[in-house]
Amino acid sequence: MLKVFPRIFLIGPMGAGKTTVGRRLAQVLRREFLDSDHEIEQRAGANIPLIFDLEGEEGFRAREKAVIADLTQRHDIILATGGGAVLDADNRRCLAGRGFVVYLYASVDEQLHRTHLDTNRPLLQTADPRARLAQLFVQRDPLYREVADCVVSTESRPLKQVMRDILRCIEYDQS
Repeated sequence: MLKVFPRIFLIGPMGAGKTTVGRRLAQVLRREFLDSDHEIEQRAGANIPLIFDLEGEEGFRAREKAVIADLTQRHDIILATGGGAVLDADNRRCLAGRGFVVYLYASVDEQLHRTHLDTNRPLLQTADPRARLAQLFVQRDPLYREVADCVVSTESRPLKQVMRDILRCIEYDQS
């Protein structure tokens, strides 16, 4: 029988599939699914683009930090974080110290393919979204790897295969 951590956190870049994978993982493990970006929107009463417009990225990151500090203390959850959650050292400590962290990896090309029509991503509202994704990848990939207990590629892979890899990681770590 698979023993599972009380908290599993999904990290990775935008478009890696954290929300999709998180929802499915929560179903399989019979856990509550939480998404830090959705929680921020709910608490603020505004969507992320509006928060960015009114408070800038700094204001958004302050809200994100409070949400991560809170949600990472809940038991029996699957938490999908925003792509930039790892930028804050306190967030990284909360994630690494309070649960099992899965880095869902996707290349810049895959991220661009998955996000190119999404207008709800303020950091991609630029003349060259690919260059922006590449810049974010260079900055964030080492931070994702720093806190990850395992890395699972979502690159051109079906959800079922990604799930199998995550469940293997959890099982392996528990043996």
